[in-house]
Amino acid sequence: MDDLLVKDYDSLKVTRSGAEPAKDPVIVETTIDLLVNGTRLSSIVTTPEMHKELVVGYLITEGAVRSRDDIQGIEQKGNKVDVKIKNFEHFDLWYELRSSGCIGINWENRDEDLFLKVEQKFAIGVILDSLKYLYSDVHDRTRGAHMACVVDADGKARHTALDVGRHNAIDKVVGAATLEGLDITKLFLLSSGRQPAGMVMKAARAGIPLVVSKAAPVSSGIDSARRANLTLCCFADKEKVKAFSCPERILV
Repeated sequence: MDDLLVKDYDSLKVTRSGAEPAKDPVIVETTIDLLVNGTRLSSIVTTPEMHKELVVGYLITEGAVRSRDDIQGIEQKGNKVDVKIKNFEHFDLWYELRSSGCIGINWENRDEDLFLKVEQKFAIGVILDSLKYLYSDVHDRTRGAHMACVVDADGKARHTALDVGRHNAIDKVVGAATLEGLDITKLFLLSSGRQPAGMVMKAARAGIPLVVSKAAPVSSGIDSARRANLTLCCFADKEKVKAFSCPERILV
């Protein structure tokens, strides 16, 4: 798989002492078209793998569908992935807003009633030990990838994904978990990226109760997590996390 994700490029290493030829591993990206019921919805820049998982996760985390039951089939031909979904009332409006690039502004009220119940809890030891799943040899080599992982309460990594985009990595693991039929509300999400509102609300729409990131939060992400009753933990390392919302889900 690494052969698909990484390509070597020639470069010139220039220092104060002079210049010399070099070769660097660079992460590969491609573009896929997402079609819903035959209608092109979006183009997504991503790595060349897990495309079906990506589009399923994308539709769930963006609020277009609610569960695997809404998905009737997926067909991939070349760089086009066509998802067959049940008709729903606001699809035409959702498509129009998404295509115009205004979904983040005009569709914001769709999340006003989103409030996650505090049921599933996670031990701090499990959370800290799970950070090892965010390691990626591809990122280590290229410095160009983001990682995401969904983990159960026992600390088992259920799905892991890498992508050039932090949003895509989340969509991939949500899509993989959905296609497997896992109860996403019993899992927590690991992410290597910063946590603004767009990232946090992807997890909330999917029903994920806890997000843990090694990176920093953004004010909009904290505010969104608190409104949605989602537990947001950032600055995570092997010794600690900092919980910015709903810390009661963490068992000490």
